Amino acid sequence: MKHTLSLLVENQPGVLSRVAGLFSGRGFNIESLCVAETLDPQISRITLVTAGDEQIIEQIKKQLNKLINVVKVIDLSEIESVEREMALIKVKAAPQNRAEILRIMEIFRGKIVDVSPLYYTIEITGDAKKLEAFIELMRHFKIKEIARTGTVALPRAKKS
Repeated sequence: MKHTLSLLVENQPGVLSRVAGLFSGRGFNIESLCVAETLDPQISRITLVTAGDEQIIEQIKKQLNKLINVVKVIDLSEIESVEREMALIKVKAAPQNRAEILRIMEIFRGKIVDVSPLYYTIEITGDAKKLEAFIELMRHFKIKEIARTGTVALPRAKKS
């Protein structure tokens, strides 16, 4: 089962390397990885997606908490959270297909960020399933390239 982990870490050189090393050293795979500063420039958030049964995920969380620069580890799969990815997709836009590509893009709430005589570059944001569904529809038009971000996620605010 996939798990999205959110780590708050000290914004220090080598922290990402230590986190990635923990995974590779134990034979765990990181399926998605995204890192950026938080509002506090001394703290960064690492959002990573990994897979494993409950025992493996518990072991990963315990090992992450032992790393010296890790401030907090949250398994967002255990609580209500919001997850998003972004993709840039360069798709062949033959004149006879442009209207259909635009219709599909609007249904998925994407936007065109670059146009050339032969290609549209489309930006799409959503959860992984939405991106996969859009990419599958675009395959019909011949995708030239895809660039995807990793998952970014935050816990949902409590509705008190």
